Amino acid sequence: MTEDNVCYAQSSRGAALFWTTLAFFGGFAGVSAFGPIVSKLKHVLALSPILMGLIVASPALTGSLLRIPFGAMVDRMGGKKPIIILLGMAALGIAGITMMFWMYPIPRPSQYPLFFLFGMLCGCGIAVFSVGIPTVSYWHSQKTQGSALAIYAGLGNLAPGMFALLLPYLVVSMGFTFSYVLWLGMLVILILLVFVYMKDAPYFQYREMGIEIDPDALLLACGEELIPSGTAMGSIRKAGSDWRTWILTYFYFVTFGGFIALTVWLPIYWTELHRFSLVKAGGLTALYSLSASLMRVLGGYTSDRMGGEKVTFVSFVVVGIGALLMIQATRSVGLGCAGEMILALGMGFANAAVFKLVPKYSPKAVGGAAGIIGGLGAFGGFAIPPIMGLFVKINGAAGYSQGFSVFLGLTILALILFRLLKRYARPKIEK
Repeated sequence: MTEDNVCYAQSSRGAALFWTTLAFFGGFAGVSAFGPIVSKLKHVLALSPILMGLIVASPALTGSLLRIPFGAMVDRMGGKKPIIILLGMAALGIAGITMMFWMYPIPRPSQYPLFFLFGMLCGCGIAVFSVGIPTVSYWHSQKTQGSALAIYAGLGNLAPGMFALLLPYLVVSMGFTFSYVLWLGMLVILILLVFVYMKDAPYFQYREMGIEIDPDALLLACGEELIPSGTAMGSIRKAGSDWRTWILTYFYFVTFGGFIALTVWLPIYWTELHRFSLVKAGGLTALYSLSASLMRVLGGYTSDRMGGEKVTFVSFVVVGIGALLMIQATRSVGLGCAGEMILALGMGFANAAVFKLVPKYSPKAVGGAAGIIGGLGAFGGFAIPPIMGLFVKINGAAGYSQGFSVFLGLTILALILFRLLKRYARPKIEK
């Protein structure tokens, strides 16, 4: 590497943050893949409540499980290639759903596995989150990483809410085929823009150019402080051997996994139980999703000042209260709206507070712990909706409210585990 203090890397921190955030936004929209059409699928495919819960949650399956391996890829190849791969698979999923309805205006029950497969492909874009975290971190100095990551996660998390609001409106006003072709076209354009304009951090650009890399010179010339260590999987193994990591993973399973689960379940809840129109159900779902996303930003700010443990505890209590209200909202729309917003408040704050605890309880394997917690925690988005559907199968329409007992039970267990964490896992201050 030359010693003239000239940075040969292209792009800038601001541009990198813009393209990475936009890619996450576009990928995270896959959560809403079946939101506008789940009611139609329920009838034409003759879906039981459990199968209905599985298909709407199918994007969360790949969106959670792919986070860990694709996040680990960044240290080897940078973030651009994994992002393009994930968005490409998401585009294939949207194209598949569109093609199915174009070829079969009235799908048959035997085609359920195909819809499930295309749903999983749509969910691949959700995994962009774990790629973007290290990508943004490599571009920014430690002093600016916090703000950059807050912008990245905060704006990207708005996608499910915005799509829950806009997509049903487009489907009702312009038809299913046009709406999904429009979505597919926008995603393809995004992939092309990322391919052309997004650049990896200077370290990866220098390596691609065959320039010898001196970390000190790279810092002086390009301002890049973090250098890939190549020990991502080692960090994951170390974090996985610590029982505290799994308690934090469970916390995130309830809060972020629950956030995804409700984003896909609430349209069903409002249309099937309260008989709301697709657009109105989408609006109420968007209200929940957008509020939870914004509360996450405020939760991070509050956790910095009050401590992650206090915020986590109070947040779970709030989630429990919200679940209780939803259980009682069999006939009351007002009670359902109140419960929905209280759940958004608790989950939004808890999502930020849990990650505040990661460096405290896993100080020697922060990256690995974050990968496990973020990846497996998001799996709740796939696991929870089918369980809620089981309540509907057993109790009929009343089960749409009774299904929120799942969150009440998960919250009670979380508070018990929180007590164990506080009592037996006090972080030791190293001298």
